[in-house]
Amino acid sequence: MFQRLNWVWWIDPVGLNRAWPTRKLAGSGVQPMRQLISWQLSILLLAGMAAGAQAPNSNQNGQSPDSPPAENATPPAASQAPTRQPMITPGITVTGTPPHAEPTLPKLPPDQFTDCYAASKTKGPETMDFLGMKLCELQLARDERIVIEKCTNHDGKSAPPVIIQACTELLDRNLLQGHERFYLFVDRAMGYVAQGDKQRALDEYNTAVKLAPKYAQPYYYRGVFYLAQADVDGALHDFDTALSLNPKLVPALLQRAKIHKTQNDFSGARADYSEAIRLKPKTAAVWSERGYVCLLQHDYESAIKDEAEAIRLDPKLARAYFLRGAAFGDLGNSPSAVSDITTAVGLDPSLDRYISSKGKTATLTLPPL
Repeated sequence: MFQRLNWVWWIDPVGLNRAWPTRKLAGSGVQPMRQLISWQLSILLLAGMAAGAQAPNSNQNGQSPDSPPAENATPPAASQAPTRQPMITPGITVTGTPPHAEPTLPKLPPDQFTDCYAASKTKGPETMDFLGMKLCELQLARDERIVIEKCTNHDGKSAPPVIIQACTELLDRNLLQGHERFYLFVDRAMGYVAQGDKQRALDEYNTAVKLAPKYAQPYYYRGVFYLAQADVDGALHDFDTALSLNPKLVPALLQRAKIHKTQNDFSGARADYSEAIRLKPKTAAVWSERGYVCLLQHDYESAIKDEAEAIRLDPKLARAYFLRGAAFGDLGNSPSAVSDITTAVGLDPSLDRYISSKGKTATLTLPPL
């Protein structure tokens, strides 16, 4: 969802430098602004855009870094062709790390401790091999750790089938008891999500909720799943339930705030961000997101204060500079607006895509929610 902030400058040919900006937010109509923005702001913004267009960056042609090359990409000129022909040798050379299969997961037989105990005895209890028993226990602990790390995808490198296999192994061996087993179902659900099996994933999340109905986490994880499936009502219901069980669950507050923003419930979003800030006051991104909401509510002074705190906590947070620049522009503080937007684009050249010009008109589009 994009919020458009249209700043329109008319360059006065006789030098009066008058500007009449208008601001249009999606769904809110056009409202006259109470301030004049100088001709110098438009010139500096356009100059900044020109400089950004000349800067070598992956977004120079408007494509995202992950986009494929454009079909009409211009081939290099003849003068740029290499003057020396490369040496051609027979065969094919492939560089990079060769693929390899993941090692087989260790088995966790439920009676391994008993086997360790039995194997440590030779002629009777008086000759028990305590060292052998301890080594056997250590091996069991090592195997459990490996399987747990694969189930939780600790290093972020486990393939979905391995995640599912590891979690199934832990569930079959009853490693966790009672309501704590919900963690394993949640982790296995994430494996199914990564594998594209949404129905099995939902079944796992439902099982996790049934196992621990008085715990907030299962509802939160299922809410994230619903949100990924564009089931906003289901997600909102689960986030509400999670927060009723644990009002201090900051991730649920942030997710619910995002939903409120997309539904134009800016008061609800601001309340959730405020509570998240109270619980985690040193998170720069949350301050910046509340500043965004203040900007949408036309509370420009509060937006500037929130973005300033975000910048204090993280001086390299480009989004905060961009949003504060927009708020300064709404208040008619042209020099500060230009300074902040220039800094934002310098830190993150991709923000340049939200600044466009056509003739004597410059338009600033706010980044996505």
